Amino acid sequence: MHDVLVVGGGPSGAACAYWLAEAGHDVLVVEKKHYPREKTCGDGLTPRAVRQLDDMGLADQLARHHRFTGLRSVAFGMALELEWPDVPGMPRHGYVVTRHDLDEAVAKRAEKAGATLWEGAEAVAPVLVDGVVRGATVKDKATGETTEATAKYVVVADGANSRFGRALGTVRNRDWPQGMAIRGYFTSDRHDEPWIESHLDVRDKDGNVLPGYGWIFPVGDGRVNVGIGLLSTFSQWKEVNTTKLMEGFVGSPQCAAWGISPETSCGAPTGGRLPMGLAVGPWTGPTWIGTGDAIGAINPFNGEGIAYAYETGRMAAHHLDIALASGDALALRGYEKEIQATYALYFKVARAFVKIIGRPKLMRAMVGTGMHSRSLMEWVLRIMANLLRPDELGPAEAAYRAVAALARVVPER
Repeated sequence: MHDVLVVGGGPSGAACAYWLAEAGHDVLVVEKKHYPREKTCGDGLTPRAVRQLDDMGLADQLARHHRFTGLRSVAFGMALELEWPDVPGMPRHGYVVTRHDLDEAVAKRAEKAGATLWEGAEAVAPVLVDGVVRGATVKDKATGETTEATAKYVVVADGANSRFGRALGTVRNRDWPQGMAIRGYFTSDRHDEPWIESHLDVRDKDGNVLPGYGWIFPVGDGRVNVGIGLLSTFSQWKEVNTTKLMEGFVGSPQCAAWGISPETSCGAPTGGRLPMGLAVGPWTGPTWIGTGDAIGAINPFNGEGIAYAYETGRMAAHHLDIALASGDALALRGYEKEIQATYALYFKVARAFVKIIGRPKLMRAMVGTGMHSRSLMEWVLRIMANLLRPDELGPAEAAYRAVAALARVVPER
């Protein structure tokens, strides 16, 4: 029997396995695909994500990839280049690293730390002993053979669709926002620009500005990552054809300025839906703990999930370490408390914000106003990227705290 079985070798699962292995525990990670593997993602790593990867000893590997300085916001014919803010403990740069490369790097780092990694192995069902989960039935994808992998604790880290989590009773709060994204790769001479670019005036077929954004992220290897993300707070979001929306964006003058066109495509775009704002729960059970996309740990403000995957994976490892050392499974409740203290209020504010921008006229007015003020957009970047300073009360921090004070007392569906 292992100390911990980690179901899923993506960002949160691999990070959790790394920190557990570093603490000296016997960890098994089962990943249904083989590395390297493609994953639908914008590929942008913000300072929060870079901080976590640096802490795992991956700074040198990150440095081989494309580094960027900040965000270029584009809307209504205007553009603002906004550097990452100065926040204690955080770098002031990001990287663009494809998930093809990134996920393998973190998983192999966990393996080097002492974790056991099974690739091409899918956890198809929980193993229950006296009514609690003690591992999983694991299927070898190549042979179809199954085996039981048992453990004292299980980490549910199998992503946004989390079949394993649902088998344990997790459900998504359907009243909370959900994201929808589609992305593809294109060749471009501007593949090594020092800014990632966000387009805030994505429109539907009727010309309405939609709640979401288009992006162009330079990968640095001759390609750019191009995509569109939308929020379910738009009343007609189910009627939006994301493939058509993507085609429209690729054919826009903004993309043409990057040399992006159907002819420069590297392949068909891929997409998916993402639960946001901790919309999936419960986060723990008597002997299991959920992390990353499997619990909806995605920032509704900007759709960022990788940083929160690394962070929740690390938090889970910490509380599992306590449980294993003490022999007390009740230590897992500390994870729930830490998740609440770290994210709950911030995500509540974010959910309220995305409901407001779900109204196209308000979205247009807010973006139009913001683009005329560099200071305001710098505040917005600090808030939306969750890079508020803990040590001082600047304009962005003051604005956020005022809204957060209201969010504390306003009931939410």
